[in-house]
Amino acid sequence: MKIIETSEISRRYIMGTQVVDALKSVTISVNKGEYVAFMGPSGSGKSTLMNIIGCLDTPTSGTYILNNKDVSDMTESELAEIRNKEIGFVFQTFNLLPRISSLDNVALPLIYSGLNKADRTEKANQALSNVGLGDRGHHRPNELSGGQRQRVAVARALVNDPSILLADEPTGNLDTKTSYEIMDLFDQLHSKGNTIVMVTHEEDIAMYAHRVIRLRDGLVESDTVNPNPTKVKHILAQEE
Repeated sequence: MKIIETSEISRRYIMGTQVVDALKSVTISVNKGEYVAFMGPSGSGKSTLMNIIGCLDTPTSGTYILNNKDVSDMTESELAEIRNKEIGFVFQTFNLLPRISSLDNVALPLIYSGLNKADRTEKANQALSNVGLGDRGHHRPNELSGGQRQRVAVARALVNDPSILLADEPTGNLDTKTSYEIMDLFDQLHSKGNTIVMVTHEEDIAMYAHRVIRLRDGLVESDTVNPNPTKVKHILAQEE
């Protein structure tokens, strides 16, 4: 079942007298339960494509079907509702609120879904437990390591049971060992049936995905299945 389907989408930006074609007629699809990486150099269009798939931007032309809904021409309020219900975001910089606890950070998306406080707390606690941080709910972000903060961000992304987990350079601010731990977590989430779309410019991180879509100059350069996705535990075992 296709969960993401773009048909000849383009994105053009007018910057003063300059016209920038960030995407040019891109057609891709992602099935439910897939683990896909978007790769490409700076200026390739991968971030623009991620923003459109995440309903943070709309295409200049073409269509985008997300979970059987045409989101190409939705209003900003409609897009906001889709973002909250369908997509869990994980960012390179974590984007956690520093003055509230991990638990409250994770529970934030649930405020918009109308759940009462007791139910929000229960779901947020469960989401933290699912990423191995069940005992860190009362810690603020500055009391956690970088890897733990990214786990909190993943828990927040998953708390609404979204259709897609969208990760933008999820290991960009982490050291190598912590990056492996986060990629191991993504492996676990994928094995439970989560659809993951990850944007990265790092070749070794992209190799954890089961499929790699490479972009260059706003076009899809290649779309290949990765026959041997990297397994983090194997790497760590070899290092020991």
